[in-house]
Amino acid sequence: MSHDTIPLDDAGAVDPSLPSDPSRRFWVASACAVGGVAGAATALPLVTSFAPSDRARAAGAPVEVDISGIAPGEMKTVEWRGKPVWILRRTEAQLASLNGLDSQLADPASDRPGYTPEYAKNEYRSRNPEFFVCVAICTHLGCAPTPHLNSGAQPGLPASWPGGFFCPCHGSTFDLAGRVFSNKPAPDNLEVPPYSFSSDNTKITIGVDENNQA
Repeated sequence: MSHDTIPLDDAGAVDPSLPSDPSRRFWVASACAVGGVAGAATALPLVTSFAPSDRARAAGAPVEVDISGIAPGEMKTVEWRGKPVWILRRTEAQLASLNGLDSQLADPASDRPGYTPEYAKNEYRSRNPEFFVCVAICTHLGCAPTPHLNSGAQPGLPASWPGGFFCPCHGSTFDLAGRVFSNKPAPDNLEVPPYSFSSDNTKITIGVDENNQA
């Protein structure tokens, strides 16, 4: 059809929905076509954005962490399955502070199910007393506790504070093994994720242990 041909409706009359000038009809039709193509091109990136990212695909994968550079008394935070995980290298004094706290703790032996692997059901809640690994999420309502590793009085903490972790949302407190103190909102100790040490003890793989293989 040429640009000057006037389209008719089924009754043979000129289509009233189009401009009377043929050249204007041509440009209106062209603009609509171009607009349709542009709309499709704009929609493509939006649809593509819903595809899983590489990071999302790897969210459940084990995470290997070099711990050789963590000095005694220092802590490293890594991400595993979208959660923050703390790796604390405890000093001799910090390990000693765990002794004698049982009477102040809600679950000193980590007997409650679901938060502690069998190999961490000890005073240190760890495979290796020097290193403590836990998920940095309060077991009350999922807030983020803050580390207060030094002993002694601090804002919001008693003068007898032995060192540990404090949840600012509702006041739950945990010792340096992530064990929750009694009469606090948090119902359980901090979660210990599955993990294992490398043969030379310079790396920790989070997400892998005897029951969770990569």
